[in-house]
Amino acid sequence: MAKQKQIPKRSEVKKEYTWALEDIFATDELWNEALEELRAVPEKLAAFAGRLVESAETLFNYLKYSDELEVKLERVAEYCMRRADEDTGNSFYQGMKGRFMGAYVAIASAASFETPELLAIPDDVLEGFYKAKPELELYRRKLDRVRAQREHILSDAEEKLLASVSEVANSAQEIASSFRNADLKFPAIHGADGTEYQVTQGSYVPLLENPERDVRRQAFESLHGTFESYKNTSAAFLNAQMKQLTFYSRARKYGSNLEAALSRTEVPESVYHNLVDTVNANLKYLHRYVGLRKKLMGLDEMHMYDLYMPIIADADSEIPYEKAKEIIMEALQPLGEDYLKVLKSGFDNRWIDVYENEGKRSGAYSAGGDPHPYVLLNQKDTLDSMFTIAHEMGHSMHTYYSVKNQPIAYRNYVIFVAEVASTCNEVLLVRHLLGKTTDKKERAYLINHFLEQFRGTVYRQTMFAEFELWMNEKVEAGETLTADMMNEAYYALNKKYFGEDITVDKLISVEWARIPHFFYNYYVFQYATGFSAAVAIANRILKEGKPAVEDYLRFLSGGSSKDPISLLRIAGVDMASPKPIEDGLALFNELLDEMEELTK
Repeated sequence: MAKQKQIPKRSEVKKEYTWALEDIFATDELWNEALEELRAVPEKLAAFAGRLVESAETLFNYLKYSDELEVKLERVAEYCMRRADEDTGNSFYQGMKGRFMGAYVAIASAASFETPELLAIPDDVLEGFYKAKPELELYRRKLDRVRAQREHILSDAEEKLLASVSEVANSAQEIASSFRNADLKFPAIHGADGTEYQVTQGSYVPLLENPERDVRRQAFESLHGTFESYKNTSAAFLNAQMKQLTFYSRARKYGSNLEAALSRTEVPESVYHNLVDTVNANLKYLHRYVGLRKKLMGLDEMHMYDLYMPIIADADSEIPYEKAKEIIMEALQPLGEDYLKVLKSGFDNRWIDVYENEGKRSGAYSAGGDPHPYVLLNQKDTLDSMFTIAHEMGHSMHTYYSVKNQPIAYRNYVIFVAEVASTCNEVLLVRHLLGKTTDKKERAYLINHFLEQFRGTVYRQTMFAEFELWMNEKVEAGETLTADMMNEAYYALNKKYFGEDITVDKLISVEWARIPHFFYNYYVFQYATGFSAAVAIANRILKEGKPAVEDYLRFLSGGSSKDPISLLRIAGVDMASPKPIEDGLALFNELLDEMEELTK
């Protein structure tokens, strides 16, 4: 494990390890000018109001203008949001983000006529438009998707009202994020030799990998004990979030929040339930893994803070950031020269904000796409950090290919396919590392890392998905989410998922309070479905070579030009069936067999 280092201020981070936001706007002043231009947009939109049924030319001009506006909005949004994430305590950039949101709400309100008017165009009139203006065919799928939502779209006045309250509706997520990332401070902890460790959301998991068990316990208690102290505040955030989701789903006449969330991405609800049911039917594999981990760690009693400690500790090593990039480039060679050329450009041209600094948003993500994607890391120079680089650059490569190959209307892929490319990179990386070693200890270490990735991505995210469904259903039934009821439900899920070979510490009950993804509206289940799809795609690439790579790049280039189930079929995977999940779980069990043999 990498040594814990003093966390620097933002101003102390070397430029080469920061993202190149100047590629969007060279200065804050230029961003201000672009924001001012956006303030004129509502008036321009008003010129189209009431006219979309007027002619094919008017409809085409409006849709073209909307595309151009989307590009401008994204650039302004990305700049201020990425700046705000550099230091969540920097009030200047937080203020910029707030100013953008004000402009965005005004634009959304001014554009609220769009959907009702698109729905009001009679089918025969629209078909006539396509014939009169062949260029309008570009937008046929987009218009079909909007018109398929007829029963969920309200009147112009009602749509305008919903748009006008969007900033208020999103406030629970914004306030919770500021609370977690900027305001919460966790007690420092100490090693047996007196070394002081800072506990942050970024340093927490690396501290759980510390070979000193008491450091792991202290980190667990520092973080969760603090969240326990503010559990009622955190419960209020999530209760407000679920209530606003319920408000919107009912206003739009959906049967449930789940239906409302998945309908936007054209994913059948059966896919969500397939995942939960299939994973629940195979919890015995996770129980078996927990038992093996307990045995290999030589523990009479294993606790939740022991789940991240590498169980083949002697094989762990520090992997500097520059070395990690080299290894990733080697591992992804099966994806071909074009893919590697773009990947290297991302590494060399500061797509990535690498290291943690004071106030920096925790975790990792890929965002934006124009002029290129941006990646946030909190790099710790561990094996896990190397996999995070591969993961987030997988997202960025997916974005790059979709933006490059799709028109503006279809360049943004839906969240259901968002985790496929990222996880495919991880699978190729672990297969590459396994292929380079015959050393039993190193091989066991790598297999364990993959098992941990699987546990964290398929089992853990499915547990989150169950909890998220439970929260939504409680609020939809008219209940108020309280900290005690959430703790009780979350604790019961941990007991069910992890089995009898671990002591499920009571403090784990409040872990829900630190998970930002519960504000993302049924996002987490897609980590698990994406992982399952990625395993199947990576295996096909390694087995079939060029034809599979070509299909995969067609998938990456697809954006939202087809529904996500159809896009994945291009790459050779059918997620309408539970089979990819079942096959992934079977692989987990097979690797457990090898792990047991290697560690005898």
